Amino acid sequence: MAARIVVALACMVVMLGLSKAAVYKVGDSAGWTTIANVDYKLWASTKTFHIGDTVLFEYNPKFHNVMRVTHAMYRSCNNSNPISTFTTGNDSVTLTNHGHHFFFCGVPGHCMAGQKLDLNVIHPVSFTPLSDPPISSSSSPSSTTMIPAAGVPGPSPSHAASLSSVAAAVVSLLVSLIFANFAS
Repeated sequence: MAARIVVALACMVVMLGLSKAAVYKVGDSAGWTTIANVDYKLWASTKTFHIGDTVLFEYNPKFHNVMRVTHAMYRSCNNSNPISTFTTGNDSVTLTNHGHHFFFCGVPGHCMAGQKLDLNVIHPVSFTPLSDPPISSSSSPSSTTMIPAAGVPGPSPSHAASLSSVAAAVVSLLVSLIFANFAS
């Protein structure tokens, strides 16, 4: 019985984590280009990137590429020693750590023309309170139970489920599993 519950919980954690990852097409319908005058800085500022999200660079490989670079290389459009280079025209990059990720097109003149991208992946929340802190009139510090977030990326605002609805679903599943095992 305990093994079934552990397996069910593990499956739920994996499914919740996968359902929160998003795929972003860089430049939306214009893609990765210099022709459409896409403001990639503006494009990135309208998104909230999380660990596990994927950014998709779609472009004509005859005219463009994607280079992942350091901040210094990004600022100066220096393509002499990129971290990695992508050339297929349909390149997916999964964001695996928080902080800034820098990309640009390594074709001469393209970076200087604005074909560059700085993505900021937000730092995952370390702890989530189980309840609101107690209201106290005394000077003693409040005591709130904290649980680690397990490194699961947060949902994008358009796909966010409330914590209470997720908790209710988990409790409901656990109760049904427990009662199913007692009935058999």
